[in-house]
Amino acid sequence: MSLLLGIGLLTCITSSEPSAETSVFVLKGQDVRLNVQTNVQLKDVDVIFWKFNRSDNVVMYPRKVTFERYRGRAELIVGDFSLLLKNLQEEDSGLYDAVVSGINDRNVARYVLVVQEKVEPPVLTVNSVSSINGTCNVTVTCRGQNTSVTSSCNSSTCSQVGGESRGAETSTVPLLSVYVAGGSIICNHCNQVSWANDTKEIVELCPLKSVSPPAGSMSVCMLKIILVSVGLVIMISAVITVHIRHRFHYG
Repeated sequence: MSLLLGIGLLTCITSSEPSAETSVFVLKGQDVRLNVQTNVQLKDVDVIFWKFNRSDNVVMYPRKVTFERYRGRAELIVGDFSLLLKNLQEEDSGLYDAVVSGINDRNVARYVLVVQEKVEPPVLTVNSVSSINGTCNVTVTCRGQNTSVTSSCNSSTCSQVGGESRGAETSTVPLLSVYVAGGSIICNHCNQVSWANDTKEIVELCPLKSVSPPAGSMSVCMLKIILVSVGLVIMISAVITVHIRHRFHYG
């Protein structure tokens, strides 16, 4: 399942020029709309351009023009001078500027666009299962897109012991991670526009006696011992009571 079904852009409306670019992540094949980041009022001599990587013209207005490379894939929205890019591909990643050119040139928008594919489903492999002081420990390897992470996990947490976790929340590189949630070991592979995972249930990997019960809870074996003991006490008490009554009656 895709974690992100659509991309929304946050725009900052200000009277001054933007001081830095805004990063936008888009799933390959989707459309995106880039808005100007300041109030734009065109004078008679002004022309607004959207440029790619500071050199390639994408669209211009007035005399609404879409330049040859972008025909059918880009459109200027005249009402607010935003740029609509369609069916994005990875080669469309780069810097997009909106520039008003007249007596003086001024930048009214700047975006770094990153087009990403869906991540590949990862594979979670169990390397070994052991028990230390009654706690089940599972060593697993999570693999995805030419990288891997090896972790040691118990019923509550995982610690990385090998491999290299790739990526970060703001990175263009996919992130590979291993953690425990809901009684399962989860191998998660994600980027800014999609995610996929593989899971293993801990109870299926560990013998029941090796899985540490939550703090303050009673194990099944202990509960059985208590119930059997209580039953024996009741039975012995009943036999003694019947024996005493019998002797008293016939004594």
